[in-house]
Amino acid sequence: MANSVLDVQGLTKRIGNLTLFENISFSIEEGKRVGLVARNGNGKSSLLDIICGQEDYDAGQIVFRNGISIGYLQQQPVLPEGCTVMEACFQHGNQVTDTIRHYAESLEQGTEDLMEWSEKMDALNAWDYEVRIKQILTQLHITDFNQRVEHLSGGQVKRIALANVLLTEPDLLILDEPTNHLDIEMIEWMEHYLNGRTSSLLMVTHDRYFLDRVCSEILELDNETIYSYKGNYSYYLEKRQERIDAKNSEIARANNLYRKELDWMRRMPCARGHKARYREESFYELQKIALQRPEEKRAVLTVKNTYIGNKIFEARYISKSYGDKTILKDFYYNFSRFEKMGVIGKNGTGKSTFIKLLLGQEKPDAGSFSIGETVRFGYYRQEGIDFDTQKRVIDAVREIAEYVDLGGGGKMSASQLLQHFMFSPEQQYNYIYKLSGGERCRLYLCTILMTSPNFLILDEPTNNLDIVTLQVLEEYLQAFKGCVIIVSHDRYFMDKVADHLLVFQGEGKLKDFPGNYTQYKEWEDEQKKIAQQESNTKKLKDEPVHNKPVRSQVKQKLSFKERKELEQLTVEIEELEQEKKSMEDALCSGTLSVDEINSISKRLPSISQQIDEKTMRWIELSEIEEG
Repeated sequence: MANSVLDVQGLTKRIGNLTLFENISFSIEEGKRVGLVARNGNGKSSLLDIICGQEDYDAGQIVFRNGISIGYLQQQPVLPEGCTVMEACFQHGNQVTDTIRHYAESLEQGTEDLMEWSEKMDALNAWDYEVRIKQILTQLHITDFNQRVEHLSGGQVKRIALANVLLTEPDLLILDEPTNHLDIEMIEWMEHYLNGRTSSLLMVTHDRYFLDRVCSEILELDNETIYSYKGNYSYYLEKRQERIDAKNSEIARANNLYRKELDWMRRMPCARGHKARYREESFYELQKIALQRPEEKRAVLTVKNTYIGNKIFEARYISKSYGDKTILKDFYYNFSRFEKMGVIGKNGTGKSTFIKLLLGQEKPDAGSFSIGETVRFGYYRQEGIDFDTQKRVIDAVREIAEYVDLGGGGKMSASQLLQHFMFSPEQQYNYIYKLSGGERCRLYLCTILMTSPNFLILDEPTNNLDIVTLQVLEEYLQAFKGCVIIVSHDRYFMDKVADHLLVFQGEGKLKDFPGNYTQYKEWEDEQKKIAQQESNTKKLKDEPVHNKPVRSQVKQKLSFKERKELEQLTVEIEELEQEKKSMEDALCSGTLSVDEINSISKRLPSISQQIDEKTMRWIELSEIEEG
């Protein structure tokens, strides 16, 4: 068994009367990539803070392997003020930057330890650190290295902090919601980056495709206990349901026996013999199981929608620019009834601006919107809203409505609606300031849906929402009798909800794609292959004539040897394609060891090159054969 880089034993954390987790134990083995999942408010971020020494705990032990280096990305990182992006990267305070600083000081002062610091620079591969910083920052779409930190958005700060953590290449990476504020292109880059590293990983994320493709083990924090699943996210879903079914069956059996034993306890005299005392002790053990609440099926949210007519909205040749940056140019679109549109594109291409234009919060430079009279918008803003934190959760909802109309004469109280959003009756009387960031997002979403809109606009709704809430929201949107526009980087969420995509390609270019994200990605990859093949063919045609053998005007035929080569190439290309597909499937399975991942990562580029070379030769021989 591989050595553990982290051992957590008997850890307990309480906040007042609330127990986040009690007596939990787990370990992370060298090279393992572990995903931590839980509902909002169950203590995911607190657990990571505790492990990294940012927060105290009530009982237990946390043990790291000797000499291990740790990189921690907090959910809301803070950068040092008064410096540039590049300076913030060098002030991160890791072993490499400390060594660079000491070397620079020694060089400037001419101290005797210059050679010693030079050797440490060699050992840490620190000479090209600045180049590596710029490479990773560029991948995360941070290109102004001289920009002042105080002028950065929250998303930019998160990405710079992420780059700092990745650059140190620690033995153990601990990441809290690393995909927040990343667009889809960045997320897919990070998937490949992490899969190519040997570091151990402990990560909290709501991105289910990311969990599936990166993590080889899932830890679930639930009911103050932690459960471990040796597989990726898809495996976890299957085994979790088996655990819940087994637990519910155990509780049901205990309840049947409990009623019988309770009757016996009531009839027995106080003075009991040895056998009776043994049975009494067993009764109390049985009582602990019987009184547990069985795991309930996830609630399905149904709220009446206001009628929406045939005319929704028409965007009439909209143009919008900020200086030299074009967001939209002569954009025309006529939205259909019950349409569910997903909006994707790189950060900064204008997705949120498009939403603000539609809602009248921004004015177009040219063109106009025509909105139907029956349209009633419900808008979930990326920035959220500022609740009065001194109010209780139930009061914030009751201010909007005491009851929600379900249609058909049915009603749901504000308390019942909150239970659909995983707020227990006890939590509903908590003050809002006690809620976690994810719980506040969940409350915000609840206040929007209870107003019964018929046109939902959701700008990055998946940030800070736990997976259970996302599943409830997905099912609600799938059955929603109205229109939906979703801006999101969550590929799984988009695949579940959107029936077509509006792709922001930059410089005012938009593409309307009839399908979900996975279908769009397959189409995009196919277009790239076609473009590459056309480029290769063009290169062959553009080669100087003197580098090509002069062909005879007489029709050429393949020689016996060339015909055999063509047949062999057909077989080899097919075998290589199958091998490549098998390797890609294996990488996505989440079941490979670190050594296997490294081996495949080294082999894949070689296979791709062989396929390209053999394909070009096959084309050349085929053209001769066809005459």
